[in-house]
Amino acid sequence: MPEIREEAGDLLLQVVFVASIAKDSGAFDIKDVVRTVCDKLIRRHPHVFGNVKADDSDEVLRNWERIKAEERREKHESTSILAGIPDGLPPLLKANRIQGKVKHVGFDWPKGEIAPLFEKLDEEINELKEAASENNPDHTAEELGDVLFMTVNVARRLNVDPDAALNMVCEKFRKRFGIMEQLAQSEGKNISDYTLDELDAFWDKAKEILKSK
Repeated sequence: MPEIREEAGDLLLQVVFVASIAKDSGAFDIKDVVRTVCDKLIRRHPHVFGNVKADDSDEVLRNWERIKAEERREKHESTSILAGIPDGLPPLLKANRIQGKVKHVGFDWPKGEIAPLFEKLDEEINELKEAASENNPDHTAEELGDVLFMTVNVARRLNVDPDAALNMVCEKFRKRFGIMEQLAQSEGKNISDYTLDELDAFWDKAKEILKSK
């Protein structure tokens, strides 16, 4: 907590610093910053500060997105619910953000069973297989993208962060491969000196070593 307190102070310093520069130019001051964010929170939470009734969190988010769209319309900006998603986001994170956004307006898989999502994932995998058999790189890339996008959908339904899950598997692979390299070195060889079957045997042994730990 002391480190969080320190970092929060660093963040606050930047806000005060920007407001100080703006005040010198006559644009706004720190009071305007606080007032603006308060007004925004009040405006976007009519179920708290107004007379709007929201039965659940999904309805709260739908109201939030509707109000944001109205604000963008007043500024003559794009009113698309996806307009605020940066193009430069890592693809898995972008897919997760896109799906989360459209969920706010009700465009999502129905609540309940996850089986339909797995069926759709199987369908996308079959389409990927067909594209690969056609030897069409562009079509294969598109279908692989569909598989990844649907995998993110499954992750959301399972409340799993797809980036974190993939990173965990990468680290697991790195540990196992590192043990394989150690096994090769113990025999006085390089990892590239072995056949694929021998490497598979090393892989299985590495799994057992990690499991025993």
